[in-house]
Amino acid sequence: MVILSGNTLTLEEVQKVLFNNEKISASEESMDAVRKSHDAVKRIVNEERVVYGINTGFGKFSDVLIHPNDVNDLQLNLIRSHACGVGEPFPELVSRAMVLLRANALLKGFSGARPIIIERLLDLVNKEIHPVIPQQGSLGASGDLAPLSHLALVLVGEGEVFYKGERRSSHEVLSEEGLEPLTLEAKEGLALINGTQAMTAMGVVGYLEAEKLAYQSELIAAVTMEGLNGIIDAFDEKIHLARGYKQQVDTARRMREYLSGSALITKQGDIRVQDAYSIRCIPQVHGASWQALDYVKEKLEIEMNAATDNPLIFDDGDHVISGGNFHGQPIAFAMDFMKIAVAELANISERRIERLVNPQLSDLPPFLSPEPGLQSGGMILQYAAASLVSENKTLAHPASVDSIPSSANQEDHVSMGTIGSRHAYQIVQNVNNVLAIELICALQAVEYRGIEKMAAKTKRFYEEARKIVPSITKDRIFSKDIAACSAWLKDIKIDTL
Repeated sequence: MVILSGNTLTLEEVQKVLFNNEKISASEESMDAVRKSHDAVKRIVNEERVVYGINTGFGKFSDVLIHPNDVNDLQLNLIRSHACGVGEPFPELVSRAMVLLRANALLKGFSGARPIIIERLLDLVNKEIHPVIPQQGSLGASGDLAPLSHLALVLVGEGEVFYKGERRSSHEVLSEEGLEPLTLEAKEGLALINGTQAMTAMGVVGYLEAEKLAYQSELIAAVTMEGLNGIIDAFDEKIHLARGYKQQVDTARRMREYLSGSALITKQGDIRVQDAYSIRCIPQVHGASWQALDYVKEKLEIEMNAATDNPLIFDDGDHVISGGNFHGQPIAFAMDFMKIAVAELANISERRIERLVNPQLSDLPPFLSPEPGLQSGGMILQYAAASLVSENKTLAHPASVDSIPSSANQEDHVSMGTIGSRHAYQIVQNVNNVLAIELICALQAVEYRGIEKMAAKTKRFYEEARKIVPSITKDRIFSKDIAACSAWLKDIKIDTL
């Protein structure tokens, strides 16, 4: 059970909830804070104090005063009108993460929502009811208004959900589970949709996959090194300590551990004096990607525990302050940084693939073909990798450098962070496929060299991978191998090999 408090949620806990279906609950202290915050909202309504989002309109309508009898209608109108998402829905994992993160944010006690709102969000996660949320339509400031509105619709029995493998009416599923649709009260609609949970949820899922890929990229590169008789000297700890980047030092150490005992790697001067950069500079390049990923992780864990709606309620309602915590710029930058860092893992991987298949760059059979000429072997595997790498370069263009004013120029600078997070996730999927292609080629290369000469760790990896991708004895439909290998890489944990 993961206990939410609004302040302590970690990526490790999110991973358990997303991938292991761990149940969640709220701490008593956080629910007490929620009750006090909601009591403050009720006092504001009863006293007819003018407070943005409670008894006023939104955005450019912030100067329009709402009659006390209409404040509930205001909240329902808000989520219906703002549910303008388009395109394919977010993956269920992302929708699940969005609900989790929204519950955690409300539990900070600054938003004014009733406890039942949080309880229902917890129900959605625990019963695996995942809102259908279109991916496109958020500017990433005023929060992720459109995506989160589709999430909020589910609480009132509108919209759709994914449930037990089907896409269904929210009202039907809530009824089956014995959950009554809620009637939103003052501030609650705004509290649900004014936040950065779409971009953060997408970023969290992308990051968790990217972190796994980054580790796998090193093990795959180690197999490639054996296939190319790579020079181990470039990974000597002295070199990396001399520069001083921890991530670079750590990458070099892991590479040495993977290749320990290998009879396929060489020393400088045995065959050649130096390897190409795509081999020799693995610690420097992969290490730099790790530096960026560490930055992304730090920002995501802050944002997962942040109050990102507006206004925020402090001091039992004595201070209700309008600000801009909904602005997604910190996550927008982090997502753009992650895009570049992860894309680079594919960039350098594709260059290693080229060295494995190009007969001008190694003594391996041309394109690793069992019968060069008659059989094309891995020729077009490299084409596919090159295509994905090129696509990543387009997707890696920073989304955060753009801004389009909205709400009649009241909201005149936005982050585009949700676009950045979506593109980052697409890049992660492309990188997964590029690394699968490198692994397919590397497995074939080490067969030519002699698998009995491999290091213990890389040989275990080879043996498990060969259960997924058979040896290339003749040409076949390699897209099936790429898909199978890519799916396998998503599932395995390399520390268990």
